Amino acid sequence: MECRIEDFRYKEVVNVCDGQRLGYVYDALIDIGIGKVVALIVPGRCKLLGLFWREDDYIIPWDCIKRIGSDIVLVEIPGEYRRGKRIKRPWFTWQFDDRYKL
Repeated sequence: MECRIEDFRYKEVVNVCDGQRLGYVYDALIDIGIGKVVALIVPGRCKLLGLFWREDDYIIPWDCIKRIGSDIVLVEIPGEYRRGKRIKRPWFTWQFDDRYKL
């Protein structure tokens, strides 16, 4: 079975230990040095209708993934979930030299 990183965005993540639906994959952590996927990132749940903030993102280590299906990813995490904050970046990523500053 072949799968692209882009295809993971449409897969739901479910913990088989407690049956909790964590959400859909948002991003992947990749170790560029060895060329290996280290973890999948699932966004935290919205609070107060999603207007003001979210919980921290779930970071699912690759070793905890048990099965990858056509529309679901089954993980086995018996204890607490590893959490992480999302880095906020500007909507544009241009970086200007000093000579272009106004």
